[in-house]
Amino acid sequence: MPTKISKYTFTKIHFVCVFWMVAGFFFLLKCLFPNIAGKQLEEVKEYIEAKITTNHHHPVDSISRNMAHVDSLFFAPRADLMLVDAAGNPIKNEIPRFRSIELDTIFPDINDVQLVTAERLGIPECDDRQAAAAMKDKLVYIGDSPYYDLENLTYSIPYLVPRASVLLEEISRSFFDSLAVKGIPFHKLIVTSVLRTNKDVKGLRRHNGNASENSCHRFGTTFDIAYNSYHRVQDPDDSEQPQEYAYTLKSVLAEVLNDQRLRGTCYVKYERRQYCFHITCR
Repeated sequence: MPTKISKYTFTKIHFVCVFWMVAGFFFLLKCLFPNIAGKQLEEVKEYIEAKITTNHHHPVDSISRNMAHVDSLFFAPRADLMLVDAAGNPIKNEIPRFRSIELDTIFPDINDVQLVTAERLGIPECDDRQAAAAMKDKLVYIGDSPYYDLENLTYSIPYLVPRASVLLEEISRSFFDSLAVKGIPFHKLIVTSVLRTNKDVKGLRRHNGNASENSCHRFGTTFDIAYNSYHRVQDPDDSEQPQEYAYTLKSVLAEVLNDQRLRGTCYVKYERRQYCFHITCR
């Protein structure tokens, strides 16, 4: 016997009637006030643009827009590394060759270019190590990574702002991937300089006249990677293996950095006298 439907039961017919009543109301509202939807869309657009930047004291500009672009790249899943083709044959990519004069052209981002972004994205400059320690909640320790090694730091300390730390790891992992697809044994990159206090900068300038007084390293956004030395990853169960030629590894590193720079994740300057790539996150 069919169940008796109460007069208060909300049936499918009622739902359809209510839907069309609401739709009709908004259609009438749009006819009477044609600009209302446009204003709402503008408000939504302004809200999204305001959220793009992490610093609400700055307007939405090229730096904050590029930050959003970089975030979308770094939060995306990493592509699977293809070491063999469909037939199971090893894939061995060509090893690039770069001359120093080419690297000057490929990586032209001088300190002044990097400085604007470093000041915007980094911490306030610190007078000494004690002041830097007070900023630890805004910094990431980078001294323990399987992807790169740190040189014995004298005039800097192993801390970066989070986005610079992510960039350094991304570069180092991409370097490993590139070595793998080229059939080159694994070598770790060597980071030679990280966060510097004002006191560190003064001390460095006493020994190195080429060091900039207005250094990007003061903001925790910048690091240097050596291009003339690397650490071969050794098999603990095997005899010590020789290192690959530094020139070959330098070319692979340059290829990785050029790819990152073209993606908009960083600024890069090729430092001839310092034997390093000077890199600032974006």
